[in-house]
Amino acid sequence: MQITLENPDYRYICRGVSASGVRVNDREISTSFLLGPNVLVENWPLTDIGTSDPEVWEAVLALKPSLFILGTGDIQIFPEPKRLAFFLQRGIGFEVMNNAAAARTFNILAQEGRNVVAGFIISR
Repeated sequence: MQITLENPDYRYICRGVSASGVRVNDREISTSFLLGPNVLVENWPLTDIGTSDPEVWEAVLALKPSLFILGTGDIQIFPEPKRLAFFLQRGIGFEVMNNAAAARTFNILAQEGRNVVAGFIISR
C-alpha cells in the first residue's frame, strides 16, 4: 500500500484546545481571535459574550462567512437573541458551542471546503 501526504487546500487548522488558549497549526493563541480556513485575525476584542460592541460583529462580517461558529470558552454560553438575528438577517448561519466543540466543527467544515469562520473567546 502506498501512502502519500495530501496537503489540505486551506491554511489553518485547530490542533488543540486548553484552558489557556487554542492551538492553531503549531502555535498557541491565548487571546480571542477569528479563524477562517485561510485567514487568522488575532486580538479580536470580544472577551465576554455579555459585553459585545457592534464593531466586534462587523469584524466577522468583513470575512464574509456562510456560517459563523462562536466558541464561548470552556462552557457554552448563548448570546442575546439579537446576535442570532444579526447573522440570520444577513443569511449567515450562526452556531454557539464551547471552544473544544467549535474547534472540532471548524476543522470538519474547513476540510469540506465550506465558507466557515470561527470566533474563539479566550478569557483571562
